[in-house]
Amino acid sequence: MMYAVQLATFQAVIEEGSFDAAARVLHVTPSAVSQRIKALEQTVGQVLVRRAKPAEPTEAGQALVRLAGQVALLEREALDAARGALGGGGRTRIAVVVNADSLHTWFLAALAAVPPELALSFDVHQDDQDHTAELLRAGTAMAAVTAQHTAVQGCRVEQLGAMRYLAAAAPGTFEDFATTPMIVLNRKDRLQHRFLASLSRRRFDPPIHYVPATAAFVEAIRLGLGWGLVPEQIARADIAAGRLADLTPGRHLDVPLYWQFWRMESTVLAALTTAVKAAAAEALR
Repeated sequence: MMYAVQLATFQAVIEEGSFDAAARVLHVTPSAVSQRIKALEQTVGQVLVRRAKPAEPTEAGQALVRLAGQVALLEREALDAARGALGGGGRTRIAVVVNADSLHTWFLAALAAVPPELALSFDVHQDDQDHTAELLRAGTAMAAVTAQHTAVQGCRVEQLGAMRYLAAAAPGTFEDFATTPMIVLNRKDRLQHRFLASLSRRRFDPPIHYVPATAAFVEAIRLGLGWGLVPEQIARADIAAGRLADLTPGRHLDVPLYWQFWRMESTVLAALTTAVKAAAAEALR
């Protein structure tokens, strides 16, 4: 029992980012949090928490992050099952990581479709689709929308479909791919570069504007700051309305997406997976 308390305290420190914040969530003193972490570290024989701002797991601590989350989830589901119709078990926190374009277009509909009686609280992280599995690998997230089809150790993978992108710019603002500025979400975003490589063996090196949010990214293109790859769900409406022009009619970039989640028997993860697959089937190619 004491070990479970220490593990839950370790999880709170990592999730909240500090001993003080963990103490507030757990309704104990920071001293109690510190004592529990020290006791857990003595049991393991390794330093588990890097005392920084925010607090982070050490390499040894990373091995316990996923375990702490799985224990907490299974404990919550077991208690809910035991309570039955009495309820009153509080909400279960589910951490997921998703790429910006999915979050902006279809993923929230999946969360809304999860049965409300499960009483979930979602902690949604955002990252590039080529990097979302990193949080899954670290144990910070229970599930991820990712471009990586190889299952992370300890996880299952389900194919969702492909997100289609169209190269677009405001009418009258595009000259060519070599000189017209390119809009990029952030420095992890390589979609535009991949699209250019698919057009020609020639190396393009256009000016770049970094706009780190999907809505602002698309608005920057509408305003004529440059060209970029826009999710088909958004691009089609804007092209039809004359706000955007399709730069390469008949050509597009498809990005396959996958759903990876912890390999464990969980009612919550099963319900979330069902909702995500259904929403993806409606939105993706």
